[in-house]
Amino acid sequence: MDFLVILLIIIIVFVIACVKVVPQAEAYVVERIGSYYETWHNGLHIKLPFIDRVSQRVTLKEVVKDFVPQPVITKDNVTMQIDTVVYYQITDPKLYTYGVENPIIAIENLTATTLRNLIGDLELDETLTSRDIINAKMRAILDEATDPWGIKVNRVEVKNIIPPRDIQEAMEKQMRAERERREKILQAEGEKKSSILIAEGEKESAILRAEASRESQIRVAEGEAEALLKLRQAEAEGIRLLREAKADKSVLALKSFEALTNVANGQATKIIIPSELQNIAALATTAGEMFKDPKNGNHPQA
Repeated sequence: MDFLVILLIIIIVFVIACVKVVPQAEAYVVERIGSYYETWHNGLHIKLPFIDRVSQRVTLKEVVKDFVPQPVITKDNVTMQIDTVVYYQITDPKLYTYGVENPIIAIENLTATTLRNLIGDLELDETLTSRDIINAKMRAILDEATDPWGIKVNRVEVKNIIPPRDIQEAMEKQMRAERERREKILQAEGEKKSSILIAEGEKESAILRAEASRESQIRVAEGEAEALLKLRQAEAEGIRLLREAKADKSVLALKSFEALTNVANGQATKIIIPSELQNIAALATTAGEMFKDPKNGNHPQA
């Protein structure tokens, strides 16, 4: 009875050992009596005991492999360190298993040699500015080379480019000098624009002052012309009124005397009276005699 129980337990263990469940995104390479038999994908599978064995468990996910920096020499004999990142995916588990020994090491070595060949045709400046070109060429070369291994290279990225220390210092000095040059150019352009704006401001200010002075002179001249015109109009109106009133010669003489009196109010020290006005004095004397008081000789009070 105990023997049957032991035998049953052994059978159950063998059955369990022969049942395999392949997870999603994985594949099992199965050999039968030492030869490739088939590839199991996700799901439930049963193998024959002592005859079938799982030779390789392969992941079908995209794998990211970061390789250590590799020393490379540029066309102008500058040694630098470059490390790359390779994104690859296994498309054929059988070829991956039997195509090459240590596929990851093979990809790393292939990446290093390809990188040296590409960088050897470029100078330092081209290497620093041509990352996209290097990535595209490396991806195409690696994808073609790894196709017999059941591997597809999806992407290759140059992660870091590390030139020698003296080259880095020289590049930093060059960049510093370039920044200083740009700063001086910007400063000179700013001063130039400032000078232009100041000159334009002074020009506009001078133009405005000149226009203001011209406008002031025009207004003064217009005012004087208008005043003179009104004066002449008043004189013409006065003459017209005298003519309408039929003023005699005595009135005209008095008007002339009043004009002479206005002239005398000025700063002149001498006044020349025309001979035609001599009769005015006599006329004034006569008028004075007529208004004298006969008793005291004074003029009568108004």
